Amino acid sequence: MKNLFISVLFYLGSSLAALAQCAPDQLDIKGDFGMARFNVEIADTPQSRAVGLMNRENMARSAGMLFVFERAQPVAFWMRNTLIPLDMLFIAADGTVKRIHENAVPLDETSIPGGNGIQYVLEINGGLSRAMGISVGSVVRNPMMDQEKAEWAC
Repeated sequence: MKNLFISVLFYLGSSLAALAQCAPDQLDIKGDFGMARFNVEIADTPQSRAVGLMNRENMARSAGMLFVFERAQPVAFWMRNTLIPLDMLFIAADGTVKRIHENAVPLDETSIPGGNGIQYVLEINGGLSRAMGISVGSVVRNPMMDQEKAEWAC
């Protein structure tokens, strides 16, 4: 009975630790460079995705915005009313980075295609993905992502 109690405590402790590592306002990314964590805002409605990071004069280095779509699909972004340069990481349903657009030009309305099969887009400060070594094939996790499809689940 004592061993069962200890096992239950260990399981609960492990589960709580995993939850503490994976919060809706945090996104983890790992790859050949190691691992990084960003504090993210979630854009998961048509309205919040349309506004995104528009009209902001700055963003903390460790911050970003995660765009969440209902399903994997072709996506394209632009920089209308966006005042800071951004890196856009286009992410498949399983959390794998499929494409990175670096240093999107502020206020540029040219379409930036992410490709097909994209369900998430992470926007971070321009130049940061290259500086950190984030590349195509890196994997992200966040509880807003479909955990059943996730390559790296919470």
